[in-house]
Amino acid sequence: MGKLSLRLLQLIHRNAKSKQPCLVNNLHYASRYTQQDAGFSLLELIAVMVIIGILSAIAAPGWAAFVNRQRVNKANDAVLAALQEAQREAKNKKLSYSVSFRKNSTTQEVAIYSTKKSDGSNLPFAEISTWKPLGADVGANSDRFLLGANLSGENTANTVVPLVSYTLSASTKITFDYMGTLPTANFGTPIAPSTEPPGLKIVVAVPSSTNSTLASSVKRCVIVKTLLGSMITAKDSPSCD
Repeated sequence: MGKLSLRLLQLIHRNAKSKQPCLVNNLHYASRYTQQDAGFSLLELIAVMVIIGILSAIAAPGWAAFVNRQRVNKANDAVLAALQEAQREAKNKKLSYSVSFRKNSTTQEVAIYSTKKSDGSNLPFAEISTWKPLGADVGANSDRFLLGANLSGENTANTVVPLVSYTLSASTKITFDYMGTLPTANFGTPIAPSTEPPGLKIVVAVPSSTNSTLASSVKRCVIVKTLLGSMITAKDSPSCD
């Protein structure tokens, strides 16, 4: 029985050795076949590039709109923060505080300052020294958006349609008294169908694609609504018109 098992093992070993060259040849052939078929043809590469181009053309407008919305959101947050800071300073220091806006070359700027000088006279617009680019604190580039207001004077809303002008002047100024309120403010005349005054509006807008001096439909705004100085934020038309 032991001799039979040994003989059987020798036969299996001999048979395996006889098939080994065949196995090596098969592996060599498979490797050569794989190398010949590696990579892409020129036609395949062109097809992939065309598909990528089509997808990019579809996605680009949506991405640009998203970036514009993020930009004006940040700028509007900066406007709200400036107004809230002036109101807070007025309450804390028991002095009237103002917020002014202006366009300096291509940069939109904001200033928060004590309304009166040490001698009790009003601080002239030309002597304001606290100007800074609007939105610099939150990473908003102020030369990428338009800034407007519906103010015809200090704490006075313009009643002429359209309400918002993107030409800033010394009148673009909101002042809080020592209690953080606006006791003499004029919030404008209601415009039908609304029955509420428009309020004091500071508006941030994305420039129009056809004319960079005009606002597009993408807008954000801060509105001072009451004599107590309450504020709300709004977006687009008609709230920010």
